[in-house]
Amino acid sequence: MNIIDELKWRGAVNQQTDEQGLYDLVGKQSISVYCGVDPTGDSMHVGHLIPFMILKRFQLAGHHPYMLIGGGTGSIGDPSGRKTERVLQTMDKVQHNVECLTAQLTRLFGGEENITFVNNYDWLSKLSLLDFLRDYGKVFNINKMLAKEVVASRLETGISFTEFTYQILQSIDFKHLHDTYGVQLQIGGADQWGNITAGIDMIHSMEGADVPVYGLTIPLMLKADGTKFGKSAGGAVWLDPKKTSPYEFYQFWFNQDDQDVVKYLKYFTFLSHEEIDALAEEVAQHPEKREAQRRLAEEVTRFVHGEEGLAEAQRVTQALFSGNVQELSGAEIEGAFRNTKGETLAVVPMNIVEALVEGGVEKSKRQAREDVQNGAIRINGEKITDIEAQVSAHPNTDGKYVIVRKGKRNYFLLKVAQAQ
Repeated sequence: MNIIDELKWRGAVNQQTDEQGLYDLVGKQSISVYCGVDPTGDSMHVGHLIPFMILKRFQLAGHHPYMLIGGGTGSIGDPSGRKTERVLQTMDKVQHNVECLTAQLTRLFGGEENITFVNNYDWLSKLSLLDFLRDYGKVFNINKMLAKEVVASRLETGISFTEFTYQILQSIDFKHLHDTYGVQLQIGGADQWGNITAGIDMIHSMEGADVPVYGLTIPLMLKADGTKFGKSAGGAVWLDPKKTSPYEFYQFWFNQDDQDVVKYLKYFTFLSHEEIDALAEEVAQHPEKREAQRRLAEEVTRFVHGEEGLAEAQRVTQALFSGNVQELSGAEIEGAFRNTKGETLAVVPMNIVEALVEGGVEKSKRQAREDVQNGAIRINGEKITDIEAQVSAHPNTDGKYVIVRKGKRNYFLLKVAQAQ
């Protein structure tokens, strides 16, 4: 199957600069294709996966992907999708983020022969102002630049010359990769259409209108309710396990709506058409089993965090479902309960009734006593029915936390200010 047919089946094509030309090209030969990410932070989130999953599909289809880390453009700031100017990061911070993202992308996509990592700081930093203006600025028409949606949307509130020139820098990237490595295709999110077409226009202007270079964008990922994909109750879903634990990551995917899960299976997994069709049928016939969500969570967690991360996520999931949290490690507890309700206890050991009220589990001592005596309270996985019992921190948390389970589903993580 032509890779473009595959992408269309998976709902991963938004716009193409020359649909038939690209289709014919990838159908008869292997090409080089690139996608970039600016180091605005020290970790990517699930939203960043959207274009990079497409790059991975090109790789699996026998094409050569180039992953560009924007050490140069990241020091400037892409105005795309923003209504105000970005705060410029220090170059030390940019370099730190470059190293973090490079390591992250290497874990996700590295270890393969047909992949190349590049940093646009390597060539953009060598440009002099005169070279920039004479060699590149001269081929850009201000009227066309102003008409780009990303710029036009900022004209009312204002845009700096720095961010205005971002599209020129990204265009230079495309030309450099084309001239140096023979890259013919740039892919990106829907908001990158203006930058991508600017690069193609520049190459055609400088090298000839018949030069075969192409652009492809991915649709904006929206949930069934119309809201933007990629957020959870705790904010962004990061790929860094220190920011979003494997358990939290797994649960994000497992909790997807029935209306979205097949779309995400197509987009974020490498399952075959037949496997996804079977899971779609399972959603239609037995949605209560959540088999499609479970498979989605397994596949994406394994891809991002490996078998070890998936095993951790499944272990924590089972422990919380059963209530047997005694064996969880301190790191697993912090990751699983990062956004769980719970107040701070001044000191432990503490009487269980007092701890439940002070920790925000119960509103009154009367209710606390009733719930304890009725067997509705578990402390660190152990059912407590004695209202005179003393509460201590979970033994694997160095005295930091107490895990409270009220009823079957309600967990609370109580922080300990001081342990005796």
